[in-house]
Amino acid sequence: MKVAKVVLVTGASSGIGRAAAAMLHDRGHIVYGTSRDPERHPAAWRMIRLDVADDSSVAAAMATILAEQSRIDAVVNNAGLVLAGAVEDTTLAEARQLFETNLFGALRVTRAALPAMRAQRAGVIVNIGSLAGRVGLPFQGLYSASKFALEGLSESLRLEVAGFGVQVTLVAPGDTATSVVDNRQRTEASGLEASAYAGVFPRVLATFEAEERAGSPAVGVARRIADIVEGRATAPRYVVGPLAQRILVAGRAFIPARLFQWGLGIYYRLRP
Repeated sequence: MKVAKVVLVTGASSGIGRAAAAMLHDRGHIVYGTSRDPERHPAAWRMIRLDVADDSSVAAAMATILAEQSRIDAVVNNAGLVLAGAVEDTTLAEARQLFETNLFGALRVTRAALPAMRAQRAGVIVNIGSLAGRVGLPFQGLYSASKFALEGLSESLRLEVAGFGVQVTLVAPGDTATSVVDNRQRTEASGLEASAYAGVFPRVLATFEAEERAGSPAVGVARRIADIVEGRATAPRYVVGPLAQRILVAGRAFIPARLFQWGLGIYYRLRP
C-alpha cells in the first residue's frame, strides 16, 4: 500500500508548482503549497504563507508543517523569478533579487528541511532548474546564471546527504506553457531607448515568448516530480520538455562551442 508523504511545494500558486501540488494531492499525498499571499490562491490542498527570500518566513512555514505532521518527506523547490535584459543592463540590485529567490531561496528551504530529514533518515529534495541552466541564453544571462548555480548546488548537496538517506534530484524543464510569459520581469534599463541593446532585445524576447506559449503542458513536469517524490525516479537530473530542446541540450557535448553559439545567435535573431 502506498504511504502518503508530507510534501512541501514552493511557488504553488501557478504554473509548474501548482500542477505538481495538484498531482501529488490527487495521488493521495499530504501537500503544503506555498505562496506569499496564500489567501489569493485557494486549492484542494493546504496553502501556507512562505516567502523564500525571508529567513523567518521559511522557518515559520517549516515549523508549521513539523508541528502538524511531525515529519517532512519531500521538498519541491519550485519558487522562482525570470528576469530578461542584457547582462550590461542588469544592475547588481536586480541580480541580487533574482538570486535571492532562484538560488538562496532554494537554499533556505533546503536547510530548513534537512535537520528533520536527517533525523528520520529519509527525504527527497527536488530542485526545479531549467534548460537555461544548461545553456546560457541571450538576454536572460542572470536567469541562466542562477539556474547554472542551482545545478552545481544540487550535485554537491546530493553527494553530501546521500549517507543520511536523503535524495536530491534536479528537474530541468524546457519551455513550458505557464504564466511565465506574463510574469517575466525585465531589467529597468532594457526598456530605455538609450540602451545599446534596444534594437535586438525585443526580437529575442519575442522569440522567447513565442516558444513559451507553444511549450509543453506543465503536467508533464508535474508527473516527473511526482515520480521522484514517490521513489520511482532516483537519478541526479531529469530534463523534461519539448523533444527538440532536449536533443539540443544533449547534443551540445558533441557540437563545437563556436558552432553551437553561432546556431543560437541565428535562432534568437541576434542579427537582423
